[in-house]
Amino acid sequence: MSKLEDALFEARPYVEYYDRLKNLVERLWEESTDEENFIQLVNEELERAEEPFRTDLRIFLQKFEAL
Repeated sequence: MSKLEDALFEARPYVEYYDRLKNLVERLWEESTDEENFIQLVNEELERAEEPFRTDLRIFLQKFEAL
């Protein structure tokens, strides 16, 4: 499994909108140039997101950065 898949797997029990999260981060992963750029893109989405999806993004990011 990739780091992205691992982070999604670990975040899944804690997030409310898993499918939305998965679609978004997979799209951002495709757009990003490297891991650092991916984290930056997720952070930009986090700033624009409304709760409770913002919390889902935060949980995913914590899992991703911990791997």
